[in-house]
Amino acid sequence: MIAQGISGLMRPLLRRLNASKIHFIHLCGVTEQHHAPAKRVSERGFGSTPKFQDAPGEQSSADKVTVHFINRDGERLTATAKEGESLLEVVVNQNLAIDGFGACEGTLACSTCHLIFDKNTYQKLGAISDEELDMLDLAYGLTETSRLGCQVCIKKSMDGLTVRVPMDVSDIRRQLEVVKQSKQ
Repeated sequence: MIAQGISGLMRPLLRRLNASKIHFIHLCGVTEQHHAPAKRVSERGFGSTPKFQDAPGEQSSADKVTVHFINRDGERLTATAKEGESLLEVVVNQNLAIDGFGACEGTLACSTCHLIFDKNTYQKLGAISDEELDMLDLAYGLTETSRLGCQVCIKKSMDGLTVRVPMDVSDIRRQLEVVKQSKQ
């Protein structure tokens, strides 16, 4: 419920900023400016995070990075990402079917974008913030190589990356649905 409250407070702010892609790029620490505005496309059915696409001609296929997600059911989902995108953005932009992923829309207010990396890849990732560690403490299935997808940004060197989605997720929306169905 807290994540929904925070998310609700952020939406008007993002609307006032025209939900520009610069907001998301800033989260990943990319310093270059993208002057072409992002455009909103259709939203996912289970979340309120809009899908963003680059303006035409912004990046070539040579700048693409392939990322693989092993979903909770063992299904392998493959996506093409852009350097500088967070793994959360990859899931949203590619409309990958990962149930409950990114409930707080990347505001570091939940742990639903929890991902598990292999040890070698984990050691090459950037530093982890205290805020991310606090959210990871709430994650189900926490491992020594766990990170939040909203905090890990794509680099060209990550081409072919494979990450696992944990079996369980701590998502208040599921609990609310169960309570709602039990009252009917």
